[in-house]
Amino acid sequence: MRVHVLLHPMPRHWAVAPEGGRWHERTTPAGGAPSGCGFVGSRNGYSAPMNKWVESPGSGRPELRQRFFSSSAGPGRFLAAMDRLERHPRNDRVIDRVRRAVHGLPLGRGRDFLHGRWLGHPVHPLMVQVPIGSWFSAAVLDLLPGQHRGARALVGVGLATAAPAAAAGWVDWADLQRQQMRVGLVHAASNITAVALYAGSFTARTQGRTQLGKALGFAGLAAVSLGGAIGGHLAYRQASGANHAEAVPHLVKPGWREIGAVDDLPVGLAVRRHVDDVPVVVVREGGDTVHVLADACSHLGGPLSEGTVSDGCVRCPWHGSVFRLADGWNVEGPATAPQPAFDTRVTDGRVEARLRQTEPDAEPDRTDAA
Repeated sequence: MRVHVLLHPMPRHWAVAPEGGRWHERTTPAGGAPSGCGFVGSRNGYSAPMNKWVESPGSGRPELRQRFFSSSAGPGRFLAAMDRLERHPRNDRVIDRVRRAVHGLPLGRGRDFLHGRWLGHPVHPLMVQVPIGSWFSAAVLDLLPGQHRGARALVGVGLATAAPAAAAGWVDWADLQRQQMRVGLVHAASNITAVALYAGSFTARTQGRTQLGKALGFAGLAAVSLGGAIGGHLAYRQASGANHAEAVPHLVKPGWREIGAVDDLPVGLAVRRHVDDVPVVVVREGGDTVHVLADACSHLGGPLSEGTVSDGCVRCPWHGSVFRLADGWNVEGPATAPQPAFDTRVTDGRVEARLRQTEPDAEPDRTDAA
């Protein structure tokens, strides 16, 4: 006989029922079963947290009531909605059309500028500070008497700076993975809604309809706040824009490691090998000249060993980032961070590699296991 046990809202209280039977309250002695185990059913790949339970009328079964934000009990409604959005293909046709349109823009070198390659990380998060800060400041002034002119000016500053911030965001978005693009599209829709509301707010303020302008402004602030929350999920939960090769220096031990015979390496082609279980891409130019870089592209982790080699560089097969083989420098985006590079040498026909340090004489900052 199967028995279901659910966490009761009261400490050390549990809801217990045989399968198909009615629910009964039971208690657990102090030090007994741990809290935080109240999960039931499975939906969208994970168990739903039993934050509260009540018996549904006439069914004898509990009714799930999930909190909006996540807690130790499990994911909240916001996170659950984001997870569902990642997997839902409903907007994929729209995504494909917009992606092709963004890639078709004749931006030239401006594309790398909008990616933030010159800065070393995406520039979009930096650029959005101006419109968001301006609109939040306008909301503060709207709560103070006699500050309507300053509030209108700040709304205008936010509108003027939203366009370049959005341009950088769209360029980054067009080179993301499918799940990230699904979330990013809703992020963009929230921000577009905010811009439309603030445009209406600015117009109303200009026409002397201050109260309407304030109302539209507060609505716009709510929309841009939602967009910011979704953007945070995109950046930190889904790691869009993060350096996906950052962990390599922490995983590779100092010193030389053998990666194979030099004669086994084809000339001019990228192959995959390992250094301390870390995948690396190895390219032999001829003779004993061998280049080694981390294999996972810093942009989104694409396998450089499956990419193409040309003019002393390797191009990622996923989104086209180009890295110089000699030092791992990202010569072309969308990657904004270079690849970790390795020094190489050939000893008795065997290729050895070691992680290249920024300061060659620097001591490692950790104690290596024996």
